[in-house]
Amino acid sequence: MDDAEVISRIGALVDEEHALEREAGQHGPESDAAGRLREVEVALDQCWDLLRQRRARREMGQDPNDARVRAPEVVERYQQ
Repeated sequence: MDDAEVISRIGALVDEEHALEREAGQHGPESDAAGRLREVEVALDQCWDLLRQRRARREMGQDPNDARVRAPEVVERYQQ
């Protein structure tokens, strides 16, 4: 996945996140929307991490295509 594809995926996930936030707010934290919202949040963290990896590799003269999606357990431990 190249940078443009990652950015496009981020945009789609953000749109879905906003729709799910509205739905979860109406139906409560135990709804299907709330569960999917958590999945989308993790996927967003993974995409942002992948984009950062690709940019860092490029900046260091390395191949950005060697960047890999990290496990949710890894990206969820990052501090904002």
